[in-house]
Amino acid sequence: MIESGEKEKLMELLRERLIECGWRDEMKALCRAYARKKGRNNVTVDDLIDVITPKGRASVPDSVKAELLQRIRSFLMAAAL
Repeated sequence: MIESGEKEKLMELLRERLIECGWRDEMKALCRAYARKKGRNNVTVDDLIDVITPKGRASVPDSVKAELLQRIRSFLMAAAL
């Protein structure tokens, strides 16, 4: 997938879909809220990652997951031929 450039295409598709569905804005809002709660000077990137990652993964829409999975399957089927 890496050599063919398919991985990068899938990553771009994922970025587009997450922006379209508002996921990215939701994660930005969660980060801002956490920073306000803890105080901006008391928050590190690692803190944000620890807090936001579980919520972010859980909130990716099923339709986006399904579309990505279908694209991966299609790629693997085409590569197997």
